[in-house]
Amino acid sequence: MTETSNYKRILIKLSGEALMGSQDYGIDPEIITRIANEIKTISEMGIQIGVVIGGGNIFRGQGLADSGIDRVTGDHMGMLATVMNSLAMQDALEKCNVQARVMSALSIHRVCEDYIRRRAMRHLEKGRVVLFSAGTGNPFFTTDSAASLRAIEIEADILIKATKVDGVYTDDPVTNPEAVRYDSLKFDEVIDKRLKVMDATAIVLCRDHGMPLRVLNIFNEGELLKMVRGEEVGTIVN
Repeated sequence: MTETSNYKRILIKLSGEALMGSQDYGIDPEIITRIANEIKTISEMGIQIGVVIGGGNIFRGQGLADSGIDRVTGDHMGMLATVMNSLAMQDALEKCNVQARVMSALSIHRVCEDYIRRRAMRHLEKGRVVLFSAGTGNPFFTTDSAASLRAIEIEADILIKATKVDGVYTDDPVTNPEAVRYDSLKFDEVIDKRLKVMDATAIVLCRDHGMPLRVLNIFNEGELLKMVRGEEVGTIVN
């Protein structure tokens, strides 16, 4: 029997670091294959899926700027890193027999399509996973902001931030064992308490356009699937 979900269309934001696994750099084939298989299972439920992947496992614009590289140049290098990650995910999905398309905010015709909203919507309606790369195409904007923007543009039901912690905490749970996890939050609470969920631009975009956000741990196998089945995982922000 085919599983059902309350979601018709979702946008998953993956950090570049999520693809590293236990490595210090690059992409762990085992991790990317597992994530691709989870996405396949969700796609087979009839859910349309968009994905935004960061580039922190290769280059991070802010980090490059801190090392002395011009900020705009560093951000462009970070955008290209997200294209590389998206191509890797496309390959992993296609090996699972899932149709996928990489769309870039920067024109790189030889390796992927330009991002055009109407074409992206058409791909989604045909059941293809769409990987949105190169951020917004502009420096000074993070892939978190790009994820919020794309989720709003494709009219997703929810934005899922798949990260390395199982929700939003009062403090960093890695350094503070007393930190408490929130089950739910309002966007204004995130801003007022300066909680490190996503950058402020991304949060304000979601708030102003009524885009709910779910934060969960991608390293917990099956977490994405639990969420789309309706189980309460991570932290919901709305």
